[in-house]
Amino acid sequence: MSYFNTLCWEFCRKFNIFFISVMTQDVIKEQNLRDDLRYYFMSPCEKYRARRTIPWKMGVQILKIVMITTQLVLFGLNNQLVVSYKEENTMALKHLFLKDYSGVDEDEYSVAVYTQSDVYDSLYYVLDQYSQLGQLSVGPISYAEDEDGNLLPLVVCKEYYRRGSVDPSDETYDIDAQLETVCMSHDPVTANHWRTQNSSFFQLDFYRLVDIKLTFQLKGINLQTVRSRELPDCYSFYVTITFDNQCHSGKVKIFLDIDAMSSACRDWKISGTAHKNTHYLLVFDGFVILVCITSAVLCTRSIVLAVRLLQRFAQFFQENFNRKVCEEDQDEFLNGWYVMVIISDLMAIVGSILKMEIQAKSLTSYDVCSIFLGTSTLLVWVGVIRYLGYFQKYNVLILTMKAAFPKVLRFCCCAGMIYLGYTFCGWIVLGPYHEKFEGLSRVAECLFSLLNGDDMFTTFAQLKDTNTLVWLFSRAYLYSFISLFIYMVLSLFIALITDAYETIKNYQKDGFPLTDLQKFLREQADFPVVEEDSRTDAGQSVLCCCRRYEHHI
Repeated sequence: MSYFNTLCWEFCRKFNIFFISVMTQDVIKEQNLRDDLRYYFMSPCEKYRARRTIPWKMGVQILKIVMITTQLVLFGLNNQLVVSYKEENTMALKHLFLKDYSGVDEDEYSVAVYTQSDVYDSLYYVLDQYSQLGQLSVGPISYAEDEDGNLLPLVVCKEYYRRGSVDPSDETYDIDAQLETVCMSHDPVTANHWRTQNSSFFQLDFYRLVDIKLTFQLKGINLQTVRSRELPDCYSFYVTITFDNQCHSGKVKIFLDIDAMSSACRDWKISGTAHKNTHYLLVFDGFVILVCITSAVLCTRSIVLAVRLLQRFAQFFQENFNRKVCEEDQDEFLNGWYVMVIISDLMAIVGSILKMEIQAKSLTSYDVCSIFLGTSTLLVWVGVIRYLGYFQKYNVLILTMKAAFPKVLRFCCCAGMIYLGYTFCGWIVLGPYHEKFEGLSRVAECLFSLLNGDDMFTTFAQLKDTNTLVWLFSRAYLYSFISLFIYMVLSLFIALITDAYETIKNYQKDGFPLTDLQKFLREQADFPVVEEDSRTDAGQSVLCCCRRYEHHI
């Protein structure tokens, strides 16, 4: 009997030792998970105080803001010179080749003529001016040459109906709708002899004529960049002058369109000044790319760590409480700021590569490069809000935006349907009578302006009153839109944001409801989510920056 008691006692002792060992391991595992979660949700300063970890990501972001902004300013100054050069050349060529050009485009076209003699005079004026370009232009611009050194010809094409006869007095016509195009080209030196050598080509049947297009190519050099210690670019101007008679309304509209392409000059020499060495800018852009790659790698690493922490936390909950982690807690680990930073880094890398190619004269995509650099800079500066969110006073804006965004998005979808209805209605009814309603995009812009209370009287006054029915409809249309959107839609939109702001203020005053994740970090065992009245103390302020409150609003 004593032997049996001894065995039982030994078994109980070993079982207790095993049980205590298992419990100790579980407690250590739980505490380690809790510590890792707390550390992940700390601010950079708190991480440094806790483990003396240098906030590399924050330092890289600050350095990136300075470098990307500097890069953007340098590129913007250079881009302004390019844009101004193209715009001024366009204006100069219009004055050179368009007869009686006033300096201001009449509408989408530059000049309009109304008589046959004016059409011939304007056409011959282009030819004469083109043949005397070297003596007329005050800028460094000349004829383009091919690879063999020959001047590229000017090409004149006229498009007209194949066959037709029109007699408006008898209200009869006979038209073959198939179009034919006839072209001729000549060397710029002999352009002034065209009227005598090709007189039959310029005998126009206006009732069949659809349009006349004159195309030629010019070369120019942008010398203004020398003042900013940059190498001048050489430009190719592809000029198209169109005499548009498609409407056959007695009004021939004249357009001048220019497509400018820049390239590296084949041979250049600058003396008397030291031009800026583009190698310094290329090195700077390369350093920007390196910083962006470092930033993207650090943010990607943080996302990977967050996913691993989520998996550990989900496994712990499943093993200990037989529950899945709620969606709100899962969203805590999906840091949208990191995703935005990675997107901005990728766009900055692409923009920097395009900028380097432009500086090396391999590309001329200034607009594409501007979009990438501008968007990346926008996202970088928006990312600064993340660090301001660690302070309670600045965090109100972020929390209000998060809380109001779902409801505002749903509200905008509903209001957008009404807005689109007014857009299509205004375009089809008022388009022929009002210049602000001539196209769908212009209608949308006009209505958005009215929605914000701008330019109301002008919109009412500019409507042509030639049609009484349309005039009455326009009044009902504009009054109903303004009343509906300003007094109802806009007021409700503001009310949604105000309601979210007041809710956040009340939560900051009375305490935020806790999720399972936040209770676990506070070492609370009652994981079912309930409302609590306890205030959030200063020691727990690190948790405020990582909560999501949309489901409480």
